Amino acid sequence: MKLTSKAFQNGGKIPTVYTCDGKHVSPPLAWTDPPRDVKTYVLLCDDPDAPRRVWVHWVVFNIPASETELSENQLKTRILPNGASQGVNTSRELGYEGPCPPSGTHRYYFRLYALDAELPLQPGCTKEDVLKAMEGHVLEEAQLMGTYARS
Repeated sequence: MKLTSKAFQNGGKIPTVYTCDGKHVSPPLAWTDPPRDVKTYVLLCDDPDAPRRVWVHWVVFNIPASETELSENQLKTRILPNGASQGVNTSRELGYEGPCPPSGTHRYYFRLYALDAELPLQPGCTKEDVLKAMEGHVLEEAQLMGTYARS
């Protein structure tokens, strides 16, 4: 499975429009070559370079197996139009929160997980809830990393 974005290359700079210095909209993401028995996907985005703790920027789960992308500027709602659910980020808000590092260049990891099950979780849950529910259900994982530093 491979995760890509039309907006930035793996290891490249995330364009400003997707950050707190821009419009805070989610970047377009697409994936290919999923495993055969996938039932749902999970997408997590976090910043391991944040001071004091890993900063969670996006939690999306129960993305239908028929989906192959999340288009730019996803709604900040509990349920997305494709039926996927969103959890809360570290700011305790639903949906995507763009990069906004206090200093230096930070790395932002978008991780896509193909699962053999639908997760029995409610919208608004945390990354930790999703990780716990995913245990034993991950078929495959793909990763895309982008960087950002404020000017």
